Amino acid sequence: MSTTRELRLVSWNVNGLRAVMKKDPSFTDVVEATGADVFAIQETKLQEGQIELDLPGYHQTWSYAELKGYSGTAVFSHEEPLQVINHIGAPEADDEGRVCALEFPSYWFVDVYTPNAQNELARISTRLAWDEAYREFLVDLAAEKPVVTCGDFNVAHNEIDLKNPGPNRGNAGFSDEERESFTRLLDAGFTDTFRARHPDLTGAYSWWSYRFNARKNNAGWRIDYFLVSNDIADRVTGASILSEVYGSDHCPVELTIEL
Repeated sequence: MSTTRELRLVSWNVNGLRAVMKKDPSFTDVVEATGADVFAIQETKLQEGQIELDLPGYHQTWSYAELKGYSGTAVFSHEEPLQVINHIGAPEADDEGRVCALEFPSYWFVDVYTPNAQNELARISTRLAWDEAYREFLVDLAAEKPVVTCGDFNVAHNEIDLKNPGPNRGNAGFSDEERESFTRLLDAGFTDTFRARHPDLTGAYSWWSYRFNARKNNAGWRIDYFLVSNDIADRVTGASILSEVYGSDHCPVELTIEL
């Protein structure tokens, strides 16, 4: 007979792991302070062998981009995964280290760094093709067992999810195409855990530009998410944004769930 327990899951776009290691608190300090059962990161910006992380009690799972100093994801978990998948069959961006999918006995945990549509939506076709492939990938996994997916999805879904929706309409991260694509992901059977628990909370952001004192003024965007399969949404016990944690232009987001 399987037993459930509350898991603490954290996701953070570190915007260069080596840089965050040199800050105070360092990356390892942040992991230790959260006490996370699983800690996922995006935008590691490094290759294999470029860093030695001392994280006692954690299994380290890495996905590297072929291009040096670019993209990359990693997951640190107390539990050793049964298997790991790093590619989703999206030729547009599958060599960029954007996915770490870990199978555990009762669920799939999938860390993602979604491609940015870039200025003038220069990469929007790549972005939308990725979104479609990622959606199909998650749906296939969810047919096996429940899915928890987290990371930098590079989209503010609704107006409540960014400080200045009007001027940003049509820009990368708040284009109609990207927002509709994210809606399709949710409609495929997934719940935005933070918004489900805080439907009307304004001013809750996870990314701020380095320009114009954006973080000081909380002129941010909520583009980092934890999504779960609808069939385990009722097991979520907490969803929060750890805005007090510095070191990157993003802050971590956290989910507690009974699995």
